Amino acid sequence: MFKKIHILIASTVIGAVLTSPAIAEKTVEDFQTWGAITATGDFSSIDPKLKKLKFWMEGQGRFGDNSSRFSQSLIRPGIGYAVNEKTSVWLGYAWVPTSRPFAATSPFNEHRIWQQLLWANEYSFGKITSRTRSEQRFFDSPGNNDVAYRYRQLFELSVPMPFILPNVSFVVSNEIFINLNSTNSGIRSGFNQNRAFAGIGYSFNKITSGRIGYMNQYLNRPKNARPDQMQHILSVSLGLNF
Repeated sequence: MFKKIHILIASTVIGAVLTSPAIAEKTVEDFQTWGAITATGDFSSIDPKLKKLKFWMEGQGRFGDNSSRFSQSLIRPGIGYAVNEKTSVWLGYAWVPTSRPFAATSPFNEHRIWQQLLWANEYSFGKITSRTRSEQRFFDSPGNNDVAYRYRQLFELSVPMPFILPNVSFVVSNEIFINLNSTNSGIRSGFNQNRAFAGIGYSFNKITSGRIGYMNQYLNRPKNARPDQMQHILSVSLGLNF
C-alpha cells in the first residue's frame, strides 16, 4: 500500500515540476474545455459465464483556442478481461480527429491500437487507481507512414468527503506520456506530455458518476519545430458502470 502511495506522490511531484513557472515561460498557453463520457461493464447479462469479459466505450470532445473551436475528438472502444477483483487487462482501438492548436497546420486523423493494465484498490482513506497503457499510433497526414509507440502511466487518488456532501470525493491524478521511438513526422523519443488533474467527483447512483475540475496539460514539442504548449483545461466527465 505504502509503495503505491509513494509512487503516486512522486508522479504528482513530477507533474508539478513539469508545469512550474520556469518551464511555462517557454510555452504557448491556451484555455480549453474537455468533455468525456465513458461506459464500462461486463457481458454477464448475455451469459453469466461472461462476467469476466468486459467492455469499454469512451467518447471525448476537446475545444481549444480559448475554448472557441473544436480541436480534437476521441472515440475509444475496447475489450477487457478481469484477472481478479482489482486487476483487468484491455485491448482496443481509438480514432482521434485532430485540428488546431494540436495540429500545427492541416487537420489530420490519428488511429491508435491500445493495450492497458488497470489496477484499483479501496483503502480506509480512499481509492488508488493505476493505469498502465501502451499505444501504437498511425497518422494519415501526407508523408507520415511511421508507427509511433507511446507509453502512458496514470496514478489517481480519490478521497471521500462525506463531511461536505454524501457521495462527494476529492480526486487528484497525474499521467505521464513517454514516446518510445522517433518518426518521420517529427515525433521524438522521450518525454511527450504530462497531465495533472484536481477536482471533485460525485456518485449519482451505483451506475452513474461525474467529475469536474482543472487539468494542466504540458506538451513537449520537438526543438526548433514548435513551441511547447501548456493547456489550462476545464475537464468535465461522466462515467457509466454497468
